[in-house]
Amino acid sequence: MTNHTPDPHMPSSTSAFDQLLSEPPTVCYVLQLYIAGLTPRSTLAVERIRTICDRYLAGRFELTIIDLYLKPEEAMRAQVIVVPTLIKRHPTPMRLFVGDLTDDRMILRCLNIEI
Repeated sequence: MTNHTPDPHMPSSTSAFDQLLSEPPTVCYVLQLYIAGLTPRSTLAVERIRTICDRYLAGRFELTIIDLYLKPEEAMRAQVIVVPTLIKRHPTPMRLFVGDLTDDRMILRCLNIEI
């Protein structure tokens, strides 16, 4: 059996573990916004969701915009029949918000996004 002296410059596994626990976890929100063309309502929905993401989820979101006119098969797969529809895929549970996307607080609450 050999005697091993720990390197004072290397963190022990306990201190590394403690550091990981002290850092808040970074949650990445995965969002999908379904729209129908470049109508005023669709354009407003895109602008509102981008503003909300930039303001409340900066650096912690992935937003995909799906135009039903260009990709109708994706809407069918997601069972989206009304636009605009915003879906939060991650973190779970999955949440949907359908319709008027002008009220930031309501969207945040319905999608269970904590600020």
